[in-house]
Amino acid sequence: MPGGIGRYVRHLVAALPGAGVAPVAFAAGARPEGIDGCYVDLGRPTGALRYEAWHRLRRPVVRAPGDVVHAASLAVPPPGPRPLVVTVHDLVFLRQPALLTARGAAFHRRGLELARLEASAVIVPTAFGRDDLLDEGFDPALVHVAHHGVALPASPADPDAENASLTRRGVRPPFVLFVGTIEPRKGVPELLAAHAALRVEHPELDLVLAGPAGWGPAPELSAPGVRWLGGVDDLTLDALYRAAVALALPSRYEGFGLPVAEAMARSCPVVVSDAACLPEVAGGAGMVVATGDADALAGALGGLLADRDRRDERAAAGRARAASFTWAASAAAHARAYGAALEAGR
Repeated sequence: MPGGIGRYVRHLVAALPGAGVAPVAFAAGARPEGIDGCYVDLGRPTGALRYEAWHRLRRPVVRAPGDVVHAASLAVPPPGPRPLVVTVHDLVFLRQPALLTARGAAFHRRGLELARLEASAVIVPTAFGRDDLLDEGFDPALVHVAHHGVALPASPADPDAENASLTRRGVRPPFVLFVGTIEPRKGVPELLAAHAALRVEHPELDLVLAGPAGWGPAPELSAPGVRWLGGVDDLTLDALYRAAVALALPSRYEGFGLPVAEAMARSCPVVVSDAACLPEVAGGAGMVVATGDADALAGALGGLLADRDRRDERAAAGRARAASFTWAASAAAHARAYGAALEAGR
């Protein structure tokens, strides 16, 4: 699926062989885009029907080779006789259930309960996520932190190609960038308000939003200077990060906030809310503002817009911070969790 979890799965599958793990990807349907190597099509039922069968009936069991079954989200399959490992990206469905649909919140609560009952290891992307699970009574010995990595382009930046990619999309500097799905927990209304305030002194400033629509009614995105691109390819995303004044991610809750690490790796300053794990991921390199405070968000972005030295300072700090997030390290942490699950299952 598009979004952060889909990117997590694709990058993890690619990195696991380097950690001594032979991944077997599985899903109900044709091979998803971006998944290479061994793949098993589970067949029918597909989509939501399979998820409901997994959660309500604990069947059908995953028919794919392997020593451990890893649920990369809270769609938790029955593993059969093998140990189960579950990634819990966040607990937004418990902490702020109004930010999800009622059905979505109930689905994730069931997945978390299955993880509690059946998992031999649970993986979280941040220390914040670990502490959140411990507050819910999870055994600390079962919870493993595995930060996400940052995927860098396979080849050096080509300014001409990147500029052409932006021009095709009608994007021109200066602009503030948002990357993510357009849904209630992302803080897009506050970002729109901050952008409108900034345009009083900086009428040339655009706001560019890159990401698909999520659930719920989308905010009004037709204000002057606002450009919603929808989902973008990797070349365009790289170009956006490199050309933006800053990335703004004023979410009300995040499990990791992968765009923060991606932006920092590409010398793009970041401004984040103080919600959940975002200050941890930014690690002092980003600017942190109060969640839901559009004025504070405008002030932080305005400071970066007006001061090139400040932007350069934040960009350098971000590059240093992002260097600690690699998919090789993430795959190694996952491999340790798989090993622990195998030991626990013996």
